[in-house]
Amino acid sequence: MDMIRTLEDCERAPRPVVALASDHPDGEHIEPHSHPRAQLIHTLGGVMTVTSREGSWIVPPGRAVWMPPHEAHAIRIAGDVSMRTVFVRQDVRSSLPRTCEVIEVSPFLREAIVTATSIPLEYAPGSRDERVMELILDEIEGAPRLHLHVDMPRDARLLRLCERVIADPSMPCTLERLAAEINVSARTLARMFHRELGMSFGQWLRRTRLLLSIPRLAAGTSVLEVALEHGYDSPSAFAAMFRRTLGVAPTVYLSRQRD
Repeated sequence: MDMIRTLEDCERAPRPVVALASDHPDGEHIEPHSHPRAQLIHTLGGVMTVTSREGSWIVPPGRAVWMPPHEAHAIRIAGDVSMRTVFVRQDVRSSLPRTCEVIEVSPFLREAIVTATSIPLEYAPGSRDERVMELILDEIEGAPRLHLHVDMPRDARLLRLCERVIADPSMPCTLERLAAEINVSARTLARMFHRELGMSFGQWLRRTRLLLSIPRLAAGTSVLEVALEHGYDSPSAFAAMFRRTLGVAPTVYLSRQRD
């Protein structure tokens, strides 16, 4: 049985696929860094914003971001995050992604990742432990690639505003209020959103709240509670937004995801 493993242990591990569990407090910022192995970065709780030269991605529970080897990236933490990371040697499979991608993490893949964090770093070839790691690679290859994700801006002022919304999606948000926080006009802030993200502030806010709400709904939280947590006055207003964006009611969407 391994003693407490470290990031360095995982990077030096002789086996091609290993996993690491780490916990991070709300507000932590992991500075830009890279690894010789590819990573699948997943959280069991809390929300991460992962940023690289290819863009930025919000990663709540039920999602993971694939980061290629040697790709510099930074991670910001919102809420206490239980991070679970799978490290994959570059030569293990040619069919694995070559660019940053956000994937859906099924309950099956989630449990496999959790199991992998307790597998010794020097597991035996041909063993049950190796088969678990191979299964994780199979699941990564077959996992749905998510188009329902929200890009994050590169402008530092705009990024801070967006991170505040992610950390507290119920906060009252208007262009005027947010613009005042960075000492610009509402019109200037609106232009910044279009320039940085190619969408309006309202579109970004709706998509962000929607993305953050789906894991809460999947966990069994009521539509009423999720609506209030994400800045809506009523469940009907939230359901209308959900239907307008995804074409179905929240309950229908979740039932399809489970099928």
